Amino acid sequence: MIEVKNLTKDFDDIKALKGVDLSVKEGSIYGLLGSNGAGKTTLLKTLAGIYKEDSGEVRIFGERIFENPTLKNRVLFIPDNIYYFAGYTINDMAEFYKSIYSTWNQERYMALQKVFNLDTNKKIIKLSKGMQRQVAIWLCLSTMPKVMILDEPLDGLDSVMRQKVKNLLIQDVANHQLTIIVSSHNLRELEDLCDHIGILHEGSIVLEKDMDDMKRDIHKIQVSFKNPLSKEIYDNLSLLYKEQRGSVYIFIARGERKDLVNHFTEFEPLLLDILPLTLEEIFTYEMGDVGYAIENIIIK
Repeated sequence: MIEVKNLTKDFDDIKALKGVDLSVKEGSIYGLLGSNGAGKTTLLKTLAGIYKEDSGEVRIFGERIFENPTLKNRVLFIPDNIYYFAGYTINDMAEFYKSIYSTWNQERYMALQKVFNLDTNKKIIKLSKGMQRQVAIWLCLSTMPKVMILDEPLDGLDSVMRQKVKNLLIQDVANHQLTIIVSSHNLRELEDLCDHIGILHEGSIVLEKDMDDMKRDIHKIQVSFKNPLSKEIYDNLSLLYKEQRGSVYIFIARGERKDLVNHFTEFEPLLLDILPLTLEEIFTYEMGDVGYAIENIIIK
């Protein structure tokens, strides 16, 4: 449904995107993770048709998005830094959206007012950052889009409003086959929201997996041995991280749970626990595997 093939984008001497490939199924929520400067915003703006690709392809419903007003009528982008016309109220912006999006649903706009509970006659620039973001989401949902591209959509929202927005997005995915691509540094939020994850680093996708598969494929192992640790334990082990805390070793490794249990059981452990990992932990260890690791920094 959304297909990106060998996408590149340069800004002068900066190679922002380097042969990016990704695929997003209709009616899914795709979470885009990445280090600072990885190219996430550039990728999102290219997907939204704001930037033109230098090479490669970006297709949504089989069509190119750049300079395609018919397709853009169905694709909504909410950037990290939201812009509103000076002096416009919420109702003014609603009228503007109504004039440019043929899919605008006035009945839905009125119904969503009960969710966001904002004064529609108030000038948007006088609202708080969180309220301005609520307005953006409100207007976007009122256009009944087929694709939403979101850059830090929950930034500035309180915990109650974050949950409301997540529920609205999930409902539209379920009821209207809405497809969402979302980027956020709040990995805990993405863990609740997304069913597929892509990790972008230095302009390239380094990992792309279904969320459940990702959690099944990487594990934290706590293990202790009676005898000194054998070097053979590292044989055929896809290791991302290791640490020793007294007599207990901690390993982060890729692989099936049962295969890892069988591997460590061969060395007759006194203690063996396989623990679940959060998305934040998975991201941290996967990034360490591509050279973006946490380091102990000592300043003198």
